[in-house]
Order: sequence, then C-alpha cells, then structure tokens
Amino acid sequence: MSPVTGTATDKPTAPGSVSAVQPAPAAPPAPAAPPAAAVPSAPAGASASPVRPVASRPSRFRRAVRRLPYLLAKGAIKSAAIVALLLLWETAPRLGLVDRTFLPPFSEVADAWWGLATDGQLADNASASLVRSFSGFGLSVAVAVPLGLLIGWYRPVADLLGPLLEVFRNTAALALLPVFVLLLGIGETSKISIVVYACTWPILLNTISAVRNVDPTLLKLARSMDLSALRLFQKVILPSSVPVIFTGVRLAGAASILVLVAAEMIGAKAGLGYLINASQYNFAIPQMYAGIVTISVIGMVFNQLLVTVEQRLSSWRVPAGG
Repeated sequence: MSPVTGTATDKPTAPGSVSAVQPAPAAPPAPAAPPAAAVPSAPAGASASPVRPVASRPSRFRRAVRRLPYLLAKGAIKSAAIVALLLLWETAPRLGLVDRTFLPPFSEVADAWWGLATDGQLADNASASLVRSFSGFGLSVAVAVPLGLLIGWYRPVADLLGPLLEVFRNTAALALLPVFVLLLGIGETSKISIVVYACTWPILLNTISAVRNVDPTLLKLARSMDLSALRLFQKVILPSSVPVIFTGVRLAGAASILVLVAAEMIGAKAGLGYLINASQYNFAIPQMYAGIVTISVIGMVFNQLLVTVEQRLSSWRVPAGG
C-alpha cells in the first residue's frame, strides 16, 4: 500500500521473471516423435560398421563363367601328358609298332577292365588289396611317427637306436619277403607285416630329419618365452615338422601299394597282385593291364588324399610366393 494514496502499487519485475499477476506463457509443444517403423533401431552392442553387400547369384554366375576358360586351360595342361600316353598306347599296336599280342590297344584294355568291373572280380580283388595296404600303412604311421619324434628330439635315444636303424634301412623289403613268409606263413599276417616294414622307413627317417632341422631361431624365441618342454614340442616342433613328415608319409603310401602287389604274387588267393599274376599265367593280357591300370589309379587317388590332408594340417604356412 502507498502511504499517500492507499492504493496498491506494482513492483518492478526482473527480466525473465514471471509476474505474480500475469501468467507465464505456455511452452511450445514438443515435436511429435516419428513412428517406430520409420527409424530403424540397431541391436544393442552392434557396431556402426557398414554392411557388406552380398553378391547376387547372377554376379557369382558371371564370375564362374569368366573363370571357366582358365580352369579348362589348366586342366588341359595337367592332363596333356596322360592323354598323349593313352593315344600312343592306342595307336602303336594298331600301326604295328609293337606286337599287339603283348601290348594290346588301350581300348581293349578298357573293355577288359569293364568286364572285370561288371562281374565283380575287380571290386573283390581291389578291396582285398586296399584292406591289407591301409592296415599296414596305418600301423606304420602309428609306430614310425612317435618313434621318429622321440629319436629326433632325444639324443640318447638316437645314439642307442642309430646303429640298428642303419642296418635295417639298407635292407630292401622285397629281399625280406621270403623271411616274412617263412616266419608268418602265407596268410594275411605276412602281407600286412611286409607292408608295415616297407612303410616304416620313409616315415621314420623323414620324421627324424624334420625334428632335427627345425629352425633354431624359432627354438630360441620359444625358449625365451619360458615355454615348458611339452608346450615347446606342441607349439614349435610339431607344426614345423609336418611338411617333412608328410613327405615321408606320401612315400610310404606309394610303397604300401607297390610292395603289397609283389607280396600278393606269392601265395595269395585275392588281391590286385594275384589278379595280375593269374592273368599272366592264363595269357589274359588285357586283364593283366587292367589290373596294372587299377593300381596306378588307386595310387594317384591315395596320394592326392594325403596331399589334401597335408594342406589342411599345414594351412598356417605362408606360401612361397607370398
């Protein structure tokens, strides 16, 4: 109240303050949120990396079509020598360059192979040979690889067994075939045993060489990290030895088939060696060559299988070109 007039007077208000008489202006309404479907929500913890576009099926088909000439050319180069050999085999007997009685054309051999396959003889003999070969090969790998690792890693074991290994490594397996037959008979035991003997030496010698020739720099680096002997063996020795070990394994795979064929020619009643020997005695020359071709194909397939396994086990290696 004013002392003079007795009326109420307005007090000055500070800027930005709200008067007690006049109400404060209403705040502008907030903009409406967009619908949930319009804003894509990322899952919790997802990064903001861009999504890689997935190649469509037509684009993959076009890339495959573009690579087709390269693949065909590569396959033609790899098979050119084999095709040339088959053409020479077919034409030489027909032109009289060789006696077709002892070397029939390849087409006759293919017909004989198909006849053996259809009447079941080829499957029976091949399965008998494969069982013997794979049994001996598997036993040799199970024995030779651990023994080679032991000899290559521990010097006292190498000094103890070294002279004995030198004696037997220079003795051919086929030279001992009569001994195996005399001691073990003409049954399955002697045939599997001669395969084990023939396959053991390539695997054993290559395993010993692989362990002894591990890069010394890798060993020094591993020892500087205070790795235990078991971890050093597991992380350095074994991975570094895989390529050389598999070289011996592949040599043993070839020896397992070749030695078995020779063993099956003595006292066997089934097997590819028996088939070849019986065909020779009966003067069934096309069947004989069909058995030889079958052995060659089995050896190629077995070697390629071992190469695939080696690539899987040594996939950590950097290729020589890069």
